[in-house]
Amino acid sequence: MQKDKLKPMLFSTMKTYSREQFVKDVIAGIIVAIIALPLSIALALASGVGPEQGLYTAIIAGFLISFFGGSRVQIAGPTAAFATIVAGIVAKNGMSGLALATILAGIILIVMGVLRLGSLIKFIPYTITTGFTAGIAVTIVIGQLKDFFGLTYPEGTVTIETMEKLGAFGKFFGTINVQALIVGLVSLAVLIVWPYISSKIPGSLIAVIVGIVMVKVLKMDVNTIGDLYTISNKLPTLTLPEISFGSLRNVIADAFTIAILAAIESLLSCVVADGMIGSRHRSNMELVAQGIGNIGSALFGGIPATGAIARTAANIKNGGKTPIAGMVHAIVLVLVLVILMPYAALIPMPTIAAILFIVAYNMCQWRAFLHLCKTAPKSDILVLVITFVLTIVFDLVVAIEVGMLLAGLLFMKRMSEETDIHGWTYYDPDTDPDALELRQVPKHVRVYEISGPMFFGVADRMAEVTLKDFTKCLIIRMRGVPALDATAMRALEGLYERCQAAGVTLIFSHVNEQPRRTMEKAGFISKVGEENFCAHIDAALERAEKMAD
Repeated sequence: MQKDKLKPMLFSTMKTYSREQFVKDVIAGIIVAIIALPLSIALALASGVGPEQGLYTAIIAGFLISFFGGSRVQIAGPTAAFATIVAGIVAKNGMSGLALATILAGIILIVMGVLRLGSLIKFIPYTITTGFTAGIAVTIVIGQLKDFFGLTYPEGTVTIETMEKLGAFGKFFGTINVQALIVGLVSLAVLIVWPYISSKIPGSLIAVIVGIVMVKVLKMDVNTIGDLYTISNKLPTLTLPEISFGSLRNVIADAFTIAILAAIESLLSCVVADGMIGSRHRSNMELVAQGIGNIGSALFGGIPATGAIARTAANIKNGGKTPIAGMVHAIVLVLVLVILMPYAALIPMPTIAAILFIVAYNMCQWRAFLHLCKTAPKSDILVLVITFVLTIVFDLVVAIEVGMLLAGLLFMKRMSEETDIHGWTYYDPDTDPDALELRQVPKHVRVYEISGPMFFGVADRMAEVTLKDFTKCLIIRMRGVPALDATAMRALEGLYERCQAAGVTLIFSHVNEQPRRTMEKAGFISKVGEENFCAHIDAALERAEKMAD
């Protein structure tokens, strides 16, 4: 299948590439670069790093992921999903720790792709992805409240965790800067209204221009990027992080978080893009490309990157159909970095906050969240809400760990409720006319039928199989058992031992392929006897009758 090939999509698209498509890709690449410019800067600031780090990421990771990627149209760069995670890593381990974690994450992603684990992402429940995505959106909003309202915090105020930011916002709300709030509100209004005016020029770019004009022309006392950060238009240079056993141990958990989130976000973006262009991505190649892109980004001063759904959609809508568009987007951003980056110092911080508010709104999936709360089973709603709350109160790592654990436990409970073990009821043909149509089961034979998967969650229910004093043969009918695990296998071995002790012959009817393989591997079939495994119930009953004669 196409998506399973470890071959960059670029090489496949070049076979039929045309001059007309090249023109379309260049135009799409330029437009996406214009969209990516303010977003990359805003997301870098939300991540606790300098504005140029956002452009480094979009340039290096954007180019590499397009070149090696498994999607025709994926646009990669910094995304909102990483903002709070990156900010926490930078605060804890500095830029060197972030670079090391990102490189390790890249290696993990490459290994995942090489091992063909792209399809495993589908086993992360929709409730978890919706819960942590909505949670990340809320953390982004909370993180930008300070700049939007122009608050001033005393030196030494700790605002690393989301709840610390929320607490400081409430405590120091009295320091509000009305002029900053006005700039923020006007920028937010531009971002909301502009899409109704024009779809050709991104609203974020117009908001940036309006914000700069307001602050400069009206001489407003509002913090700009240049007031808080040193702006550089230098090209990224190769920088190797410090590597030691201690540093690796400190960032390994962060590396797995970055890798898993990058895999989820990029493959979700690919799926959305597939639906828009009627194509199919190569999930494993995409994971390898994400790994290469993140390693490259970290080595050249960038932050973690992944597929950006909004920028990918913009690429498609503007005619981009091949990875060339993504590569052009990265090249255009190089020119922007060198020529226009000094002007980024003029961008007001409330405008950046307003842009991130819109980003958070677009990613929060509140409609999907409410729909799940109204229609999903209670267990799924529990997973959704807990993942959402833990993402805000603690962090994404805790949220995903607890969410997956809870989802797994609830799934196993649900499956155990679907598994049924029941014995056949005996009917007397002399007194019950309906019994004439049923199979005749001798008195010395007991038949139990199992339906549903046999796994550790239901293994204890084998105790429901009982033997009478007059029982000589026990038939276990397994036509409704699709799977058997080691714990349930041990329970069957215990049943066989009970039968042996009672002098009862154990016979199996219609054992499906996977359970039979498990039994064979465990040596259970040779122990019970191949002759006691029958293809269907009639053969099993005939075998039981012969054993009694």
